Amino acid sequence: MFTDATTDYLTQKKDISRRSSKQDANLASERVGRQLRVMRKARRLSIRALAELSGLSVNTLSLMENGKTSPSVSTLHQLAESLDVPITAFFESENLKRRIVHQRVGERQQLIFSQGHVEKLNAGMPHLGSEPFIARLEPGATSGESPIVFPGREFIYCLEGHITYMIEGETFPLAPGDSLIFDSYTPHTWRNTANTSSCALLVLCPEDSLDESPERYFMP
Repeated sequence: MFTDATTDYLTQKKDISRRSSKQDANLASERVGRQLRVMRKARRLSIRALAELSGLSVNTLSLMENGKTSPSVSTLHQLAESLDVPITAFFESENLKRRIVHQRVGERQQLIFSQGHVEKLNAGMPHLGSEPFIARLEPGATSGESPIVFPGREFIYCLEGHITYMIEGETFPLAPGDSLIFDSYTPHTWRNTANTSSCALLVLCPEDSLDESPERYFMP
């Protein structure tokens, strides 16, 4: 019964994820279309005139401007050359600004949980499907006996100490320089097996968005 329920849950999550990805793709196509229309009109070009310049059909350009089709990279290159703009211009808008986050040691946002703390490496950046952290685990820290399960993927790269993961009964010891990546809907636990604190680069790729307290991704 538990297996059936888990399978149903994961199937529903995958369906939701696929719908979300499709919605994101549609929004991206609409944004590119809006930018194309703005740049074309700024140059006082008709769709037919741009079609002649770019070698693309009027129908293709019309579909793009209305967000009805997702253009290929080669198509965007053709349009960029015709409009004399960089290809990145299609993804820019007044509300979409480039973000760069430079963090020095000691400046990162720290999130405390019961077995240690993590430092967010992307504070100030929008969530785009993965969240990087520096995880520092206290001596003897453990996720407990109950396995952790969440839909998504987890990557860990050991920097200091020794961390051991148990995934469906199989043991994966990590020393500095070792890494591990796995589907996190597989039941798993972890333990700091060093006599000192351990440190790792951790990248969580949940199917749902992370909240401000990621403890639920470390503890069952």
